[in-house]
Amino acid sequence: MNPATPERRRLAVARILRAGGIATQDALLAALRREGFRATQATLSRDLARLGARRVSRPGGGTAYELAPGGDGTSALAGLVRAVAANGSLVVIRTAPGSAPAVARAVDLARLPSLLGTLAGDDTIFAAPAREGGAPPLAAEVAGLFGLPVGAPAGGLRPGAPPPSPGRRGRSPARRRPAPSPARGG
Repeated sequence: MNPATPERRRLAVARILRAGGIATQDALLAALRREGFRATQATLSRDLARLGARRVSRPGGGTAYELAPGGDGTSALAGLVRAVAANGSLVVIRTAPGSAPAVARAVDLARLPSLLGTLAGDDTIFAAPAREGGAPPLAAEVAGLFGLPVGAPAGGLRPGAPPPSPGRRGRSPARRRPAPSPARGG
């Protein structure tokens, strides 16, 4: 069984609701139990209220729970995430300077089944997928946590953000001009 802190339980509730199809609190409690969490109906009601979850009508009839935008507990960190990108084997998450450890912790606490683990630096996080070739779907899940699109270049920022300061890469080498020859006097 998981050590269930309220924060971890709420992140699990948010992830389950994002996956869709939860129509009742009983169904949500059952989904939480499958993941090793135990909660009472009263606790779950408080979690749903804190997350800003609401029941909405489905187009085909019936109702389902959904999260209000930013209602999953990651909204406070969303402004710190600049880009999410993936290659065939790794997801790279770019953050504001100094924010990578907090963002990585939030990603870890989300307990995404497709995530093996994260490694955070100052402004960059490497997220390893649980399965080979699982980086693109993991990138989509991570981007969804923070309300971002996937696919920005690993060094890129989201639209509207200032561009990174230029480094040595990409600069053309300085052209050297021959030194002027000394004037010959006579």
